[in-house]
Amino acid sequence: MHQLAGIYADQGEVAKAIALYEQSLELEEKIGNVQGKAATLHQVAGIYADQGEIAKAIALYEQSLELEEKIGNVQGKAASFAMLGLWLADKKRDFDKALNYLQQSLDILQHLRSPEANKVREIIARVQQMAGN
Repeated sequence: MHQLAGIYADQGEVAKAIALYEQSLELEEKIGNVQGKAATLHQVAGIYADQGEIAKAIALYEQSLELEEKIGNVQGKAASFAMLGLWLADKKRDFDKALNYLQQSLDILQHLRSPEANKVREIIARVQQMAGN
């Protein structure tokens, strides 16, 4: 269901995607799949962010982050920290909080020796420029 929702989201069929993600969340809750629930919340947050519903997106990213922390999924934590930082900077103009989240993402990615660390470094540089203006 999660994958099918992603396909609908990629095709711009947002209502169908969200409905399927909600069904997926119900099933994940039922079977106790915390990692799946965190991933689904992350995906839904992205859809809401793309639709301009930033407050809703941030709340969902924060829920995802809580679950990732609970189960120790550091890769998921890094992704949620990065997205939170990006949206807080771009849409909420909360540069301090954004840079804090982005730095936490970078720290994790550097520890994992992930090539994604370079992308987060670039985002940090951009947010620092935005904050300075």
